[in-house]
Amino acid sequence: MSRKSVAETREGPLAGVRVVDLTGVVMGPFASQILGDFGADVIKVESPEGDTVRHIGPSQSKGMGPMYLALNRNKRSIVLDLRHPDGLAALKRLIERADVLLFNLRPASMGRLGLAYEEVAKVNPRIVYCGAYGFGEAGRYAGKPALDDLIQGAVSLPSLVGRVTGEPRYLPTNLCDRTTGLTAVYSVLAALYAREKTGRGQSIEVPMFETMTQFVLSDHMFGQTFDPPLADAGYVRLLAKDRRPAKTKDGYICVLIYIDKHWKNFCTMLGREDMLVDPRFLRMSDRTRNVDALYAFVSETMLTRTTAQWMDALTAADIPVTPMHTPTSLMEDPHLADVGLFEWIDHPTEGRIRQMNVPGTWSDTPPSVRRPAPLLGADTREVLAEAGYGTDEIERLLKGGAAREPETTAG
Repeated sequence: MSRKSVAETREGPLAGVRVVDLTGVVMGPFASQILGDFGADVIKVESPEGDTVRHIGPSQSKGMGPMYLALNRNKRSIVLDLRHPDGLAALKRLIERADVLLFNLRPASMGRLGLAYEEVAKVNPRIVYCGAYGFGEAGRYAGKPALDDLIQGAVSLPSLVGRVTGEPRYLPTNLCDRTTGLTAVYSVLAALYAREKTGRGQSIEVPMFETMTQFVLSDHMFGQTFDPPLADAGYVRLLAKDRRPAKTKDGYICVLIYIDKHWKNFCTMLGREDMLVDPRFLRMSDRTRNVDALYAFVSETMLTRTTAQWMDALTAADIPVTPMHTPTSLMEDPHLADVGLFEWIDHPTEGRIRQMNVPGTWSDTPPSVRRPAPLLGADTREVLAEAGYGTDEIERLLKGGAAREPETTAG
């Protein structure tokens, strides 16, 4: 049975869970999309201006850019103006029937709206109230703005890049947003599990700075783990100047020759058994201490053959190796075609678009893509009706500006 046919005949593992999603840009929408992929009913509450990420990159229709499309499937969009008392009242109606409230507004902003945890819990004591934002409320940075680049710098990632390249640079991906988003997902799931046992909801704080500090220093605390320190901070293998894709005769290749088995196989394949008795490389600990020399040797050796020749030889020697993709070539990878990660779909407003399906397989309750990313306010009427608003009341909210529908599909 294909991935799609399984999804069509099973409900996802979070079927029946309703998430009110007050997040925007990358971190929160990435988290809520995963919850939606797992079967949750995600109601994306947007301001009249819409999620900022809607307007990043090329688009066919207004507010339907590629990053928005990639982060907001399996959601329904409702537009509520929370500055309008009727819009705020409608949001509170949605919260009454929700299992999860996910937000990345700063806690002070939530408090000003009357949406602090204590107030929300009075309305719905079973709610899992999850805030994902820059800094923990107990620290002196509480309330400061936080974006991916800022958090990358705060947790030393550009500094680590600079130790290798000579110039601090941000990583060319929203690593902090997505890592914190994943942390929010597993925090929500754990809280839902706890609620099944206790019947109680709870408040969860997922701060980017603390989350990413743990993420980075799990590698790079290194010798500073001990008192007194046994070495400087920084995992030496990850900071080796030649730890990079290896240049071949006609391109690049990614290979890791590190554990004892791989080192032995590599040297034997090359007929360089002398390297196996070199005291610099005898054990993994020796190779770690002399990692610059190790990587330099591998880099020089890779220049002697083509990429295809190395792929064949290293695979035969049971040494981990992959090609070095570009974003464009990655989309044509044959393995990803085999597992059906990419799929061309007909979006109801955007025409034919490339979609990434949910990674992995499940035997009984598979995640699935059930809804394409919606136009701004596409589901406003439907969601308000589910919250108990009558037709006349919905018209009043729309005419008064407390709620909105899509304006146009024109680009």
